[in-house]
Amino acid sequence: MTDDLALHPRDVRFDWSDVPLHWVPGDPLTTHALNTLHLVLPEGERWFVQVFGQALPHIRDPRLREQVLGFIGQEAMHAKAHDGAAAHLAALGIDPAPFVAQIEWLFRTLLGDRQGSAAVRHQWLLERLSVIAAIEHFTAVLGQWVLDADALEGADPTMLDLLRWHGAEEVEHRSVAYDLYMHLDGRRFRRIRTMVVVAPVLAWLFVRSTRWLMANDPSRPGAPRWRDYLRAARAGRLPRPGQLLPAVWRYLPRGYHPSQEGDTAQAVAYLAASPAAKAAL
Repeated sequence: MTDDLALHPRDVRFDWSDVPLHWVPGDPLTTHALNTLHLVLPEGERWFVQVFGQALPHIRDPRLREQVLGFIGQEAMHAKAHDGAAAHLAALGIDPAPFVAQIEWLFRTLLGDRQGSAAVRHQWLLERLSVIAAIEHFTAVLGQWVLDADALEGADPTMLDLLRWHGAEEVEHRSVAYDLYMHLDGRRFRRIRTMVVVAPVLAWLFVRSTRWLMANDPSRPGAPRWRDYLRAARAGRLPRPGQLLPAVWRYLPRGYHPSQEGDTAQAVAYLAASPAAKAAL
């Protein structure tokens, strides 16, 4: 652990009433590519909370335990906030429930608790902690990206604040999942193997979610096309492949640590200025 921050959940309040269907003006693809977060993340974040709760009794470092508790509180708040955005999508005519049911199966069944001996259950806990560490690497990368994404300045301010508030907290707590995995296991082979699986699965989930949202958009914007994604990425409205693919390789070396990603000072400064955080005071 390198950032000596006391992690804590922040109350936020978002008013979705004026957020339009295509909150990135004239760009339904970018809108729905970013809307994937509302479909994929809440169930995953609740799963993070569950798995970290099971890890708490095994933590021997008081400082790490404090950080894990802060992480749990922040992730629970993220899930709640994105649930609100998903409910707003439903009010606009895109009911996310059918897709979310598939995400629930992924985290509750495929990655859920398993029966067996204490040793088997402990190894499954370590396996899932390695998955969370890999996912959190990408959420930190994406969190820094959205903080830097000046091209999104014309987007709806409420939705942009949600993304930047969430992204800033991902940068703030980016080391916790990795430090917890290293504290309880730390095997590099498992860490690499997990990333090799997690990276393509995350890419598949976000592509599939974007396609589903576009297909269920009542304005019928048409099927997403790769050239439209590349155009939006070149304009800075979505992450470029050249920003995402190297992030996989940065995770693999023996000397990797999440502190090498992101700008803590920038993240904390945004969290102090977030309109949604101020509205909750």
